[in-house]
Formats: sequence, C-alpha cells, structure tokens
Amino acid sequence: MTRVGSFLIWIFSGLVLILAALALFLVLFDWNLLKPTINERVSEALDRPFAIEGDLSVAWRREPETNGWRSWVPWPHIAAEQMVLGNPDWAEGDTFVSLERVELRLAPLPLLAKTVSIPRIDVQGPNADLQRLADGRDNWTFDLGSEDSEPEEPAPWVLDIGTIGFDQGHIRIDDAISKLQLDLQVEPLGEPIAFSDIMGKQEQSDTAAPQDYAFAWRAEGRYQGQAVQGEGKIGGLLALQDASLPFPLEADIRAGSTRIRLAGTLTDPKHLGALDLNLRLSGTSLGNLYPLTGVTLPDSPPYSTDGRLTAELQAAEGATFSYQGFNGRIGDSDIHGDLTFFAGEPRPKLSGNVVSNQLLFSDLAPLIGADSNAEKEARGSDTRQPADKVLPVEEFRTERWRTMDADVHVQGKRIVHSEQLPITDLDAHVLLDDGRLRLAPLKFGMAGGELQADIQLNGANAPLRGQAQLRARHFKLKQLAPDFAPMQTSLGELNGDADLSGRGNSVAALLGSADGEVRLVVNDGTVSRGLMEIAGLNVGNYVMGKLFGDEEVRINCAVADLALKDGLMSTPLFVLDTENALIGIDGTVNFASEELDLDINPDSKGMRIISLRSPLYVRGTFKEPRPGVHAGPLALRGAGMLALGSLTPAAALLALIAPSGEQANQCGEFLQQMRAE
Repeated sequence: MTRVGSFLIWIFSGLVLILAALALFLVLFDWNLLKPTINERVSEALDRPFAIEGDLSVAWRREPETNGWRSWVPWPHIAAEQMVLGNPDWAEGDTFVSLERVELRLAPLPLLAKTVSIPRIDVQGPNADLQRLADGRDNWTFDLGSEDSEPEEPAPWVLDIGTIGFDQGHIRIDDAISKLQLDLQVEPLGEPIAFSDIMGKQEQSDTAAPQDYAFAWRAEGRYQGQAVQGEGKIGGLLALQDASLPFPLEADIRAGSTRIRLAGTLTDPKHLGALDLNLRLSGTSLGNLYPLTGVTLPDSPPYSTDGRLTAELQAAEGATFSYQGFNGRIGDSDIHGDLTFFAGEPRPKLSGNVVSNQLLFSDLAPLIGADSNAEKEARGSDTRQPADKVLPVEEFRTERWRTMDADVHVQGKRIVHSEQLPITDLDAHVLLDDGRLRLAPLKFGMAGGELQADIQLNGANAPLRGQAQLRARHFKLKQLAPDFAPMQTSLGELNGDADLSGRGNSVAALLGSADGEVRLVVNDGTVSRGLMEIAGLNVGNYVMGKLFGDEEVRINCAVADLALKDGLMSTPLFVLDTENALIGIDGTVNFASEELDLDINPDSKGMRIISLRSPLYVRGTFKEPRPGVHAGPLALRGAGMLALGSLTPAAALLALIAPSGEQANQCGEFLQQMRAE
C-alpha cells in the first residue's frame, strides 16, 4: 500500500470517527444544559421573560415521508415542556402565553439553503392572555428593534412552517378598544365530526376537501357592553402554507338579543385569506347588529335571515363581504336578496338589492320610531313615546350614518295594510353618503295611483336637516274607500304636491320645525257619516253628522293650499264645494305642539236648507281632538267670507286638475270661476 493510500484511509477513518462521535454526542447530549442560554437569548430578543421550565429533548429519526437518498438523513424531533412567555411591565398578570408541551420536527437539508423548514408543530395545553389598552398598547406585539434605526438588509434566513396542531387550551381576551372581554376554552371532541355532517354534501371544487371538525370551543364574556356567549367547533390542524386547505369553522353566538350561527371554512388562515360560510342571523332588531358588525342598519321588528357569506379578506382595495341569496323574515314580512359590504376608504359601503314579496306596512314603523312602546322595549330602545303625542319622538341615530355609505334598492312587490290605506307596492332607492341619507326615488303604488317622493336627511348636520318633495297622482277615490258603495261609481281622483323642509333628529322635530307648502285637489266624490266610520275618523264622523246628518253628500271639488312656517300650518285656501254648500276650513295646525285650531264654516247654496246654521270648530290635540259647534256666526280669519270672488287659488292648484293632460273635471270649472270672479 502506498503512502498516499494509507493517508487517505486514515483521513476517511478519521472522518468516520468524527461523524460517529458527533452522532453519539447528539444522541447522548443532555439538551437541558442549553436551556439557560436559550432562555436568556429569547428573553433578550423579545424583551420579555421567557423560560423552558420543563424537559428539553432532541430525538433523531428518519422521516418516512421522504424518498430516495434523503430518506436516510435523520431529522431532529424537538420537544420542550412547560414553556412560558411573560407579559410586558404594563400588562396585568405575569404570563402572556404558557404551553404544556411543544413538539416539532426540523428538515435538515433545507438549512443548506438558509431555510428553516418545520413541516409541523404540535402544541399541547396552550394558555394565552391577550390584553390591549385604550391607548393602543397590546401584549401580542413585540418590539424587535427601533423603527427609527436605519433599515437593515433582509434576513437571509427564511422560516417555513407547514401546519400547527393543538389540543385543549384556554384564551383570555381583554381589549379596551373593541370593548371585548372574553374567556375562550378549546377542548378535543370525543370523535372527529365530518365536515359534510355539519354542512351537507358540497359541490366539487378545485380546493382540497375541508378537514374534519376535531375540537369544540366555548366562549363567554362581554362585547360592546352586551353579554356574549357562544360555542362551536373547529378543525384540528391550522394550515399555514397551503392556502387551498380549508379550515372548518362552526359557531353559535348570542350577543344580547342577537343570535349569529355560522358554519363553513376559512381559507389561507396565515393571511386570513377568505371565508365561505352559511350564515344565519336573528334578533329583535336589525339595528342591534351595528355594535357587533359595524354595519348601519335600520331598526326593525324581530328578524331572521339565512344565506351564504363569502369574504375576500385580503383584497387590495379592502375586504369584501357578500351575503348572497339570503332569505328570511322581518316581522311578518318576507325578505330576499343579495348584499355586499366593502370595507374600503374613505368609508365602508353597503350595496345590493332587497325584495319582499309580501310586505306588512306595520313592519316599517320602527324605521321612523312609530312602533309601540312595548315593541320599542323589545328591540332594546330606551326611547318611549309620550302618551299624549302622536308624531314619533324617537331620534334617528345619525352618528351611525357617518360610519358607512350605502346604495341599496328595496322593493316591496305587495303591501299588506288595512283597507283604510290601500297601498299596493313599494320601490325605494336608499343612498347614504357621509351621513347624508336620501330616498330617491321612493315610490308607493296607492289606490290605483302613485305617490312619488324624494326625501333627503342630512345627518352630517346637528341637528339633522331634512327635505321632502312628494307628488300624489291619480289616487282613485273608489279605491281609497273600497267598502263605501256610493263611491264605487265615482271617477274622481285625488292629486297633490308637497314641498317641505325642517330640522331635528326625529319625525316630530322635523315636522315641528317644517317650512313649506302642501296642495291637494279632490274631485267628484261622495262623503257621509258612514264613510267616516269606515275610515275610523271620529272627528270627521262628528263634522259630517253636524253638517249633513246621515245623508250622503256629493263633493264636486275640494281644494287645499296649505302653508307651513316653523311647524305651524295655516290655511290660505281650504274649500269643499258640495251639491248643498260651499264649506270653508280656516285656522292652524301646530305640528310642534300637536294642537288643532280649525274652524269649519258652511255657506248654503241658494235657498237649500242644510242641517247646520252655525259654524263648527276642531280644537284639542292630534291625540285627543275636540270638535264642537260655535255659538253664533263666525268671521273667517284667513280667507274672509266664502264669496268665490274673495278666494284666489294658486296657479299650482290648477296644474293638479289634469296632471297628465287629460280632460279637466269639475274642479277645473270651480277654480277657474274662483279666479274670474
């Protein structure tokens, strides 16, 4: 054997001995000797106390999932027990996170490419205490260096974690900013539950099938001042790198009077990528969802909905949530539709379409605070309507209007209401922009005609400023009184216009400060005490009885030109032309105090005798009007005597006689005569 050959043999033998000694060292080395160094280095890096208080061990085993020559390379399997990471000085309590045991395996070959590859980490007995103060400080953010220092080059090493497995654990949350205090307990299920057992069979997709539910969770605490409790199920592995591996979620949460039930998946949990959930909502009022979701919705009767919620949480323009194909009920009305919530700038925006095939008009009452005090209490409102007031005093929550925008189309295909108000359908376009709410158009089908409105409420002002323009066209009198037989042969109509503005945060305040004008024209109708009884108008019943007894009286024309100033409505012109008499109504209606001060003065035509020779009055309040008979003749305060020549109708009233260009009716002749004399 040559010297070179001998030298090579010695070199090779030496390397084998070194490797054998290294392997023996790695196998026999007591890794607990490194704990003080590890604890010190981690504590220094995180600026928090850190300690491995239990055993630290490393076992070297071949990885069965590798192939070829790589399968002969042993992997270190690291286990550490009783790991504790402390809180910053300002936090309550000493411990931020504690773990009973952590196990992981490290792929050695990627280290050559400066990649720390950990295919799986298993965590046992995790306990976490998450805290955030009102000033924004939280204990889950770590100070790893000064932001003012010069930026360093990117770290050459890459951390690659595959999945995280965990068992029972406890999480405590105390967040002063979101006003959340919660205790969350996670425990393993006795047996895994298949995803399809909860959600049913799913359509095939390109993504991997969701894993089974493996853990149950329970939570209890408070959120936004409301008691919160919930329970549900989650999967057992949290896939961090494989964005196509769905993580199953199931929850049943109660917050105050609201219940939220969901089941589905979270995709790409490392980046909170996307949600795909079946979502069911129910509660006493849609308005109660605001503190839970940040979505501004109107107050409503009790509701329930069921639909599919999908979310793209990491979209460049902002997270987008879509509630698709939902069905449900609000009060006794059905609802269906699609809504999208875009969490963009400068404000989030809600858009979509909502349809009701059968809408109860009474279910709209909470929108303006017109529901009963019992219903207000049930939906959680602190406002109570005074017993002596008719106009709703509950204030609009305009501070919520400024937190998001909206563009929603609402349609009621059929309106269910009492026969006294024959509304047939509803079509509304709801726009909300930086606190300014607009309903344009707002259309009601009513009595064979249509009521069109353009309503603007500027909630950016304090108090709110409102404007309303209304147009009533072709209301058929026989449909306004379908149970009054004498009216069924009438071809008469009601037409009208209103232009109002006011200020205040409630319907009562807006009308109590309103300025504007209201014009109405009615032609070719019939009235009687019976009609007043059908309509439930006690004052009208009294007045008709005093004027005409029990007779049916034909109305040739009725016109009203009313003016409002600071909530006080006056009657420049309010006249009814009947076959027996010309009847003038004069006085004021105070919407601020809800007081009535009206006089009704009949003037017989020719020698015809009617039952009343003294004028009437209506005093009192909206809640309790008091009609009566004046003791003697009355000089009208506004319009003067009822001679036709003393009344000059506004030209706008003439436009209501034939609003669509059709042939003029008796009101046309009546108003032209008034202008001529």
